[in-house]
Amino acid sequence: MEFTIRRPRPDDAADFVRLMSSPEVYGNLLQMPHPSEELWRQRLSEQLQPGKPDLHLVAVVEGRVMASAGLHPAAAALRRRHAMSLGISVAPEAQGHGLGSALLGALIDYADNWAQVLRLELEVYCDNDRAVRLYQRFGFEIEGRMRRHALRAGQYVDSFGMARLHPRPPALQD
Repeated sequence: MEFTIRRPRPDDAADFVRLMSSPEVYGNLLQMPHPSEELWRQRLSEQLQPGKPDLHLVAVVEGRVMASAGLHPAAAALRRRHAMSLGISVAPEAQGHGLGSALLGALIDYADNWAQVLRLELEVYCDNDRAVRLYQRFGFEIEGRMRRHALRAGQYVDSFGMARLHPRPPALQD
């Protein structure tokens, strides 16, 4: 499957509604069912504001957004500026074609080489084996289990807290 990676635009809102309307997608995220196009247009517009530390990327196949991934500050606290949280979603029909790996690789390159990020962290449902394996391939480790962390389809489910530390933190050149 051929795809390109780029930043999302407000006119991608309809594609985000399609992506986030899939039970296989929102069921594995903290997204809610029945997203609105206006909500997504607003979110995508806000991300374009100057000075935003977030990096949001999409994988586009034949003109349609088929996957999305982003880095976001883990907290506003000064002492947590070295950490960013990561989220990713891939349309069911595009899973297993390398889009998630490509997006994750691009975010890690940005974090390690450009954004002064020491720690990447994420939350993933414990039963999302495919996602856990993907994150582990990129150096994420399970740091803990959060019991009954989120409500999904009427059931409280557990999540793993996973993180990846920069493998070669930058040092001053002599």
